Amino acid sequence: MLKPVHLVGSIPLDNAESVMTTCCSVLRDRISRVPDGETGVRSNWIHWQKDLLGAHPAIHVVGEGRNADRVMPKFAVKGDHKGQITFEELGYAAAALESYEKYSALRAQGKIDQQRFQVSLPTPLAAIACYVETSSQEQLFSPYMKRLFAEVQTIINTIPGEQLAIQWDVAIEFAVLEGLFPVWFEETFETIATQLAALAELIPNAVEVGFHFCYGDAGNKHFKEPEDMTLLVNLANRVTELTGRSIQWIHMPVPIDRTDDDYFQPLQNLKLGNLHQLFLGLIHEQDGVEGAKKRMTAADRFCADYGIATECGLGRRDPDVALQLLNLQASV
Repeated sequence: MLKPVHLVGSIPLDNAESVMTTCCSVLRDRISRVPDGETGVRSNWIHWQKDLLGAHPAIHVVGEGRNADRVMPKFAVKGDHKGQITFEELGYAAAALESYEKYSALRAQGKIDQQRFQVSLPTPLAAIACYVETSSQEQLFSPYMKRLFAEVQTIINTIPGEQLAIQWDVAIEFAVLEGLFPVWFEETFETIATQLAALAELIPNAVEVGFHFCYGDAGNKHFKEPEDMTLLVNLANRVTELTGRSIQWIHMPVPIDRTDDDYFQPLQNLKLGNLHQLFLGLIHEQDGVEGAKKRMTAADRFCADYGIATECGLGRRDPDVALQLLNLQASV
């Protein structure tokens, strides 16, 4: 029996209509959710949020950081700023509602079947930990989170719950837990798990919710190669323990060179509980069906019930490679 497929989010085709029709045509009933591809300015995940931070009147550039081969600004609150900090529109609700209109039209035309409309969102910590100096992170985190939550509420209030699925992209958190990104809070594992559980609780039960666990894809490379799946499994277990609602899916990456028992063995400790579906990102274009089957054989020894996916979104791939990966997922 063919395994279900999960589309992580970004897909570098021309527009949302092209993404949704292509995904549904290639993968058909293998997918339960279809994203809009995060095309245009959103194609490089949170990269577009640095411009919003840089334009805020209370924030200024204080230095530079680096993410893979990309130099990025580091921001802080201006020393002479007085008063409360608020954020205006972040752009996530506007993008989701625009794409939902296209989803609805395609569904009416029969080009989308019963797949839910998937909205992929960064966690509130992502842009703050990535772009803001540690000394200003706490001051900016709450107002940024408040604005993001308001946009999530707009999405939930506008799109029918039975048609909607929301994915929280969890990448910066793993960089924090691996000691690569500094943050203002201590007890990082428990704090992050609590934050993620709160994100799940924010979503009403009629709407599906899931998590994309990620070790990054800047320059098509991880920020650190995970030693094995221990941290991924431990965080999944703690998040599902902390939330009372169902989690429809969690996605975890599998590096291309890991076909060994050591990588997958922690999966035997995964507590399904209120987690409905695990997806493993074991599809890679470099070794195709043969490589995917080797990784699946290794995974099967510790967890037989999982779906398949790529390691990360495809927004930083060439369109031809993205189409290759969609077809590859259909073939496995």
